Amino acid sequence: MPSITANDLKTKGIAAIEAQLAQQPEVMISVCGKDRFVVMDLAHYHYLRECELDAALAATRADLANGRFVIESPEAHLVRVDAS
Repeated sequence: MPSITANDLKTKGIAAIEAQLAQQPEVMISVCGKDRFVVMDLAHYHYLRECELDAALAATRADLANGRFVIESPEAHLVRVDAS
């Protein structure tokens, strides 16, 4: 993934980010030679967030299908959570 230096960002502003995002969906921003941040278009962020939620839903469905769940009262749940 290509990166933009903090200095490029300082001198060129948002245009540096827009130019990179026109070529790929994500851009790294490096500070002092180390990658520190990832910038992406908001539509791409929403897409990734939806993928993350779909993966969580699939994991939950797999847990239910394989019996990896507990049926208990809210009070019992709090006791179990506090104990761990």
